[in-house]
Amino acid sequence: MSSATPAEPTGGSAPAARPRVLSGIQPTSDTIHLGNYLGAVRQWASLQEEFEPFFFIANQHAITVEHDPKKLLERTYRSVAQLLAAGVDPARSAIFVQSQVPEHSQLAWVLECLTGFGEARRMTQFKDKSAKVGEGAVSVGLLTYPMLMAADILLYRPQYVPVGEDQRQHLELTRDLAQRFNHRFKKTFRLPEAYIPKSTAKIMDLQEPRAKMSKSASSPSGLIDVLDDPKITAKKIRSAVTDSDTVVRFDEENKPGIANLLRIHSALSGEEIPALEERYAGQGYGQFKKDLADVVVDFVAPFRERTLALLDDRAHLQQVMAKGADQARAVASRTLADVYDRVGFVAPPPERR
Repeated sequence: MSSATPAEPTGGSAPAARPRVLSGIQPTSDTIHLGNYLGAVRQWASLQEEFEPFFFIANQHAITVEHDPKKLLERTYRSVAQLLAAGVDPARSAIFVQSQVPEHSQLAWVLECLTGFGEARRMTQFKDKSAKVGEGAVSVGLLTYPMLMAADILLYRPQYVPVGEDQRQHLELTRDLAQRFNHRFKKTFRLPEAYIPKSTAKIMDLQEPRAKMSKSASSPSGLIDVLDDPKITAKKIRSAVTDSDTVVRFDEENKPGIANLLRIHSALSGEEIPALEERYAGQGYGQFKKDLADVVVDFVAPFRERTLALLDDRAHLQQVMAKGADQARAVASRTLADVYDRVGFVAPPPERR
């Protein structure tokens, strides 16, 4: 999830601050995959140029299903390290862990009390997962996590929220809850709007190229995990599904496999797809896949090296998270104080504001 908002005015004649942007990523695996990187994480570094960024590790969302505490902690560190390796600069961005900013949970409770039970049950993730195993087998957290997601966003009073298709329903709920709060109490939240990044690459499964690359749905051979051994990654590219034709041509309908590989090459190399089609005219898939494997390895190898070096310095990662949490709480506590005042709660202690 991601959000952007103009920062609050500082008063006087000071120039307006840059718009604020917020994005979160769940620490549910040891490594992000190439689809995560190209579809979201890569954009985060570029957002630093024109926004005031807040990037968080959504570890509270990660416990709506059974989890291993040791793995969750390790994956939280790994997520922070990968953000740094991707170019997110703690000198320009707040990088924090969701559970270290208690205002997220506190606002979520208020929003839960504004959400109808039927409204929560209609959310796609709850419907899909509970339909598979039965409502009695899923946690209340799975039912209420969209309200936590709304709190994640509204704490920072965003203007825009970059979302994929699978998150549009959550954005609509966030807007509904913001509007409901504003109407019932006092105008407090801006209604966030969907924000579409200028260009993102939608990366598909290497073995099922009509399906999006996904940790939960893809087979190991269909995923490119950015922290894998580069030799494994190169082998996966060379084994990627194409078709019986040998023409390197972008045709998403009839040649989804080669279209996906062209998209990956273009996203990493910066070379336009028509230029790639022209360059590989008459060469067949073998040479194209070999060259693409080199392009992907040239990206993942240094990324992996940077991430592993960062993981060797836990003290630095802890400092990054602590600084980010302080920056996040400076904003979140002001929003929560307004919310508490408007719903009739006793104000938070002064040191929390």
